[in-house]
Amino acid sequence: MSSAPFTYEPVGATRDDLTFCPPGYRPLLVRARLGEGRKVFDRAAEAVLTWEMHRAMGVGITAAADRAAPGVDVTVSLAGLVRAPCRIIWATEEPRRAGWGYGTLDGHPECGEEAFVVDRTGDGTVWLTVAAFSKPASWYARAGGLATRGLQHAYARRCGTALRRLCEGLTEE
Repeated sequence: MSSAPFTYEPVGATRDDLTFCPPGYRPLLVRARLGEGRKVFDRAAEAVLTWEMHRAMGVGITAAADRAAPGVDVTVSLAGLVRAPCRIIWATEEPRRAGWGYGTLDGHPECGEEAFVVDRTGDGTVWLTVAAFSKPASWYARAGGLATRGLQHAYARRCGTALRRLCEGLTEE
């Protein structure tokens, strides 16, 4: 765990409000239905909390711990070209909600916060929500403009696809 400062404010905003977006940032909110029941929820929660969902997408993850927890440094790498250092700000494991949020550190191409949350609704449906607020921090993120934004949305949708595959075949007994 490092003591490097976050590159944005307000740190931790996604913990209580996944729709929060401060002025000057772009919001992202993508939800994916994963299935139904306790087994799907438990499997999805574990995959999110242990980086398995990200690895299933082919994303490189270097983390200071095997499980998401506040203060854990994580570096996400894409295609060996982009390195994105972050730190976990919050994590939760509740009977119907599990996930975490991280904030960007110096060297990340974006500036902001992103959260990955699995929740089980009252009717038993299990959802993944990927929520973020961000703005470009690197020259190439700024130069990418709308393409960069499109890649962020595609990444969030891909999280749902990967997690749904990891939960396939699980049903309530």
